[in-house]
Amino acid sequence: MKIYTKTGDGGTTALFGGTRVPKHHIRIQSYGTLDELNSWIGMLRDQEACGPYEDTLLRIQDRLFTAGAMLATDPEKAQLKNGKQRLQIPVLEAADVTYLEACIDQLEADLPPMTHFVLPGGHPAVSTCHIARTVCRRGERMTTLLNEHSPVSDTVLAYLNRLSDYLFVLSRSLSAATGSVERKWIPDTARE
Repeated sequence: MKIYTKTGDGGTTALFGGTRVPKHHIRIQSYGTLDELNSWIGMLRDQEACGPYEDTLLRIQDRLFTAGAMLATDPEKAQLKNGKQRLQIPVLEAADVTYLEACIDQLEADLPPMTHFVLPGGHPAVSTCHIARTVCRRGERMTTLLNEHSPVSDTVLAYLNRLSDYLFVLSRSLSAATGSVERKWIPDTARE
């Protein structure tokens, strides 16, 4: 199988199910942003400081592919026909969201309470985690916009929301593990 098909040369791409849409379609923007996020999480996983979190990050990468597959599926072609789902794709489960919540709780147990917003940075792993978090938030925004036009699984929306929370708490945990200073954002008005 060749990597290039030439079918997208005119600016369209196919969803699961065969429907062709413009490459700038909000559905493509949504799952494309999750693909970008998955790459950033791969970069995060490659950081030495993230060794203890490798299994969790691999699981997240797997679930992001699942969420992307869900978003890349033409909703009309995925509907039930004769009691059976037309297209067989994996789906996110509520347990995937619960897993992230448990990870967040575990990380937070060892962190001091937050008193201010935190400026991203301090260590390459921390910075990479913040980039992943912001790309996750963009993916969430795109997916909620898609949801206004075409229903998206509530589980996908909840997962993306929880994942950005997890990435924030992980960044704080990585700051502590690497001995990085967690720089607080103190607005100019508070300094006066």
